[in-house]
Amino acid sequence: MNAFIEELRWRGMIQDIMPGTEEQLNKEMTSAYIGFDPTADSLHIGSLVPILLLVHLQKAGHKPYALVGGATGIIGDPTGKSEERKMLSEESLQKNVQGIHAQLEKFLDFDPAKPNAAVMVNNFDWFKNISFLDFIREAGKHITVNYMMAKDSVKKRLESESGMSFTEFTYQLVQGYDFYWLYKNKNCKLQMGGSDQWGNIVTGTELIRRKDSGEAFAFTCPLIKKADGTKFGKSEGGNIWLDATKTTPYQFYQFWLNASDEDAAGWIKIFTFLTKETIDGIIEKHSANAAERLLQKTLAKELTIFVHGQEEYDKAIATTEKLFAAQNASIDSFTEEDLNNIEGIAKLDVEKEKIAAGIDITTLLAEAGIFASKGEARKMIQNGGVSINREKKDNPAFVVDNSLLLYGKFLLVQKGKKNNYLITITN
Repeated sequence: MNAFIEELRWRGMIQDIMPGTEEQLNKEMTSAYIGFDPTADSLHIGSLVPILLLVHLQKAGHKPYALVGGATGIIGDPTGKSEERKMLSEESLQKNVQGIHAQLEKFLDFDPAKPNAAVMVNNFDWFKNISFLDFIREAGKHITVNYMMAKDSVKKRLESESGMSFTEFTYQLVQGYDFYWLYKNKNCKLQMGGSDQWGNIVTGTELIRRKDSGEAFAFTCPLIKKADGTKFGKSEGGNIWLDATKTTPYQFYQFWLNASDEDAAGWIKIFTFLTKETIDGIIEKHSANAAERLLQKTLAKELTIFVHGQEEYDKAIATTEKLFAAQNASIDSFTEEDLNNIEGIAKLDVEKEKIAAGIDITTLLAEAGIFASKGEARKMIQNGGVSINREKKDNPAFVVDNSLLLYGKFLLVQKGKKNNYLITITN
């Protein structure tokens, strides 16, 4: 029995595990890696699970490697995809790699003085000098086409209308070579990843066995899903990013705060470092008074501090209290300083002339970008889903003018229950 694996098991973070993995982890400090896809210059909350796996690994005394796929990112992983992904330029990939490295430094200890210091590697560094002929000779001859076609991810794409390009077909061999290279050059004996990566990971262990007569290990974590069937990590505005300039700490906090009871009970085990006893106690208290949302508040707090720090968490709480804790309070409870300094909500500018002349609410909200179209805005207004300065407006023809401006320059708009916007009037 291995303490690191047992910790992940009770948290629900183990799906498939290769025989011998626990024995390897008990035997010695083990180097292990996870790959990150550099399709953007920031990771999002879908990347939190692999980040946390590396953090748990390092806490247990093992050595984490974070592999950013500068080479595989050019190809694009076909796993779970219905069509081929657009390829990125080397310049874009380099920018993305740098952004991801900066984020990982916040979570992992890269201090080279420590024996289990985290290391970041980019597979472009070893693939850039390998010719196609070298690769098919060094790696291709060890893995049969039959073996590659037996993988579910390949089968599904081959049976689809779009089919599968040769580029994508080779992806599992390229990823397998990553594992072989790290095994050979960094003594890396374990790969971790999401359950959808099992086929690619096993190709790596097989390449190590066939090419080097070596033994390597693997385990995967279940893919995170929401109880209502919607995709994890998405909000109305798209991805929930770890970069505060893409998703503000307030928006990040709100995502976790709005989790369902069922989701929060599972997520608090996966996404926090709280002990089993502490989590069991929180769940018990939450069950006794679910309206207090202790489970969601604890989950949101732990994650916001982990990703953005205590100061940004405190700001997110202050904004939340202003916007939600006094929903029935008068708009007069907001001072001009409050509106100037409010953190995290979407801020939009509207030209002074439009308001001065008077503009119907439907046109205003569509042109400001709060709604994608006038039709969408009209429907939400008629259904009572829009408030201006804390007052519901259900008439699509309602005219917004200077008389509604707070401190002569602000409008506080609420769309639905959770989305707030501050419109500032500009000259």
